[in-house]
Amino acid sequence: MSSATFVDRIDPYAKRSVKKKSKKSQGSSRYRNAADVELQPLPLLKDVGPLDQEELFIRKLRQCCVAFDFMDPMADLKGKEVKRGTLNELVDFVSNGRGVLTEPVYPEIIKMISVNLFRTLPPSENPDFDPEEDDPTLEASWPHLTLVYEFFLRFLESSDFQPAIGKKVIDQKFVLQLLDLFDSEDPRERDFLKTVLHRIYGKFLGLRAFIRKQINNIFLRFVYETEHFNGVGELLEILGSIINGFALPLKVEHKQFLVKVLIPLHKVKCLSLYHAQLAYCVVQFLEKDASLTEPVVKGLLKYWPKTCSQKEVMFLGEIEEILDVIEPTQFIKIQEPLFRQIARCVSSPHFQVAERALYFWNNEYIMSLMEENNHVIMPIMFPALYRISKEHWNQTIVALVYNVLKTFMEMNSKLFDDLTASYKAERQKEKKREKERDELWKRLSELEISNKVKKENHKK
Repeated sequence: MSSATFVDRIDPYAKRSVKKKSKKSQGSSRYRNAADVELQPLPLLKDVGPLDQEELFIRKLRQCCVAFDFMDPMADLKGKEVKRGTLNELVDFVSNGRGVLTEPVYPEIIKMISVNLFRTLPPSENPDFDPEEDDPTLEASWPHLTLVYEFFLRFLESSDFQPAIGKKVIDQKFVLQLLDLFDSEDPRERDFLKTVLHRIYGKFLGLRAFIRKQINNIFLRFVYETEHFNGVGELLEILGSIINGFALPLKVEHKQFLVKVLIPLHKVKCLSLYHAQLAYCVVQFLEKDASLTEPVVKGLLKYWPKTCSQKEVMFLGEIEEILDVIEPTQFIKIQEPLFRQIARCVSSPHFQVAERALYFWNNEYIMSLMEENNHVIMPIMFPALYRISKEHWNQTIVALVYNVLKTFMEMNSKLFDDLTASYKAERQKEKKREKERDELWKRLSELEISNKVKKENHKK
């Protein structure tokens, strides 16, 4: 085993890609056969009478069910162009036409969308793919797919769209296949999917619980089994607006989702890819129901990173967002375990972690909470702050610590003096214990030497 491989194995956060990968394309999993009949342009929808439009619309939808091989850029150029032109025409027809979405066209539309979008996603070409460092593999058939997604969105957003008819063809099976596509490496596709799924969630009340449950399952599989799913950030974005619309009081199901799914999402090593969206969802819950603050903060403390400073900085940022919306009564419940962790972060030898923790003292609302509870917080924080002011290697951190100590002194000078005296007394006791320990070891060493001398003399 090479030394590089060994280091990779023991360091799960190591960057494994030495250089930037060039953008690659991947094809869909099925194409038309060469023997298929070539696509022929059909008359334009605007050139036929209203009575013939529905039949021509359906013919064009069926024509767009033909898939092409985009991995060969020179294959079927005429057919590809015919399909592209037809898709553009369909987008325009649904956007601007009135009364064009008749009941017979719904199943034809969903069939065309399904044939084009639903496919087996190929495995990543780079097994060590790092989304932060490597370029994603783009979908080769995007020139057609983008128009299909555009058409689907215009269809759902049309003033003619009737959910009562749509629910017959947009069912649970369709939604499941749509959710599978969120694992696409192509960010353009995931962006369209995010909007499409949000529209479906808004239009079909009967599918809402099912969509939430399936997103729940995707997250649990991601956290506890695979640790790989490309669309976590996009799904969390959708959830952010869904949570915003939850009625009060919150259902038990929603609270369970927060504690059992969203909080464990913090422990995954690629947290940085979706942390902003995740923190937003958590804060949305707390703004809805302040009583969830304690389980959320204790959950974050449970999953607090031990060896990854980048994640620690993210956790500290999220804690500050939570403290920005916390109620004083809830703050009292979590202040002790939380500030014990903050004291550890302030003591961190990694200056970014220490600096991020010390920035809490720049937040006016957090400062007001500390001032109200200084009798609890100051004794927790003081030993770490006093020690760092004398020992930390980074002068910026030392300067920030002096500012914090000065703030504490102004907050409660009597308690500050008491803490200083007790800290110094404790340090004296510690030094005395160290001295006694050293003397004990010294006596033991002397005793061992004298025993050896006695044994040697006895042998003689």
